[in-house]
Amino acid sequence: MNIGIIGIGRMGAAMATRLLGLGHTVTVWNRSPDKAQALVGAGAKVAATPRALAQACEVILSIVADARAVEAAYFGADGVASGDLAGKLVIEMSTLRPEAQRSLAERLKKLGAAVVDCPVGGTTGPARDGKLLGFAGGTPEDFARAKPVLDLLCRRVEHIGPAGTGASMKLAINLPLLVYWQALGEALALIKPLGLDPARVMDILADTSGGPNVLKVRGSTIAKAMVGGDTGAITFDVDLIRKDLRTMIEEAASLGATLPVTARALEVFDEAAKEGMGGADAVKLPVRWMNKA
Repeated sequence: MNIGIIGIGRMGAAMATRLLGLGHTVTVWNRSPDKAQALVGAGAKVAATPRALAQACEVILSIVADARAVEAAYFGADGVASGDLAGKLVIEMSTLRPEAQRSLAERLKKLGAAVVDCPVGGTTGPARDGKLLGFAGGTPEDFARAKPVLDLLCRRVEHIGPAGTGASMKLAINLPLLVYWQALGEALALIKPLGLDPARVMDILADTSGGPNVLKVRGSTIAKAMVGGDTGAITFDVDLIRKDLRTMIEEAASLGATLPVTARALEVFDEAAKEGMGGADAVKLPVRWMNKA
């Protein structure tokens, strides 16, 4: 297929690498052109504008920072919507509020595009390996068209319902994980005086009923962080966590609900950002709290 990707951050670049490795033609665009250029050596083409990307591709994926970036990419100067979208497939994969995804779908469908919102669970490793978890919102017909593309990137894709429902599910599955980073730090504070080997601590916690999948996947990296070791490339940083938590709280408020645990976690992570941790990987958050004990 001829696939375009708007947004070549960590996840977008990993997805592009995956699709190129499978033999697809991939065209990329990024607000910061230097990031897009890094993929040229792997065979990607670079579009000068989102409009040019959309004109060149039959499938358009986008995964950008927030609703403002989506608006600019689609409806700004030389945006995707300024070209001919008749018959194109758009898959919006950013983590946004459901209303933003519904609005985008309505506007693009009026221009003749098939539209699916499908934010994903997982980080750069699963993205490169095609093992993300996708949550799709859209009509059954649009989802059926998008699924062969999503299957290239995801180990499991769930069609949740109409436009925006994929966004709702993504916020729901991310919430326990993001709050857990703080809960883990508090747990580590309780056992810090024991002086246990960090790898042993992660092994024990991962084997308990309260141990989430993240400990099985990233436990060894957290253990390295506990002793100040090299934790490798950043996969999900503190600033992105803060953005997602704010999105969850805003969405809950629109539904007449409150998220007190989530709100308190956001306050703590805001404090971490003020201390200079905004660009740090999530695995360092529990260590920060443990060290405050």
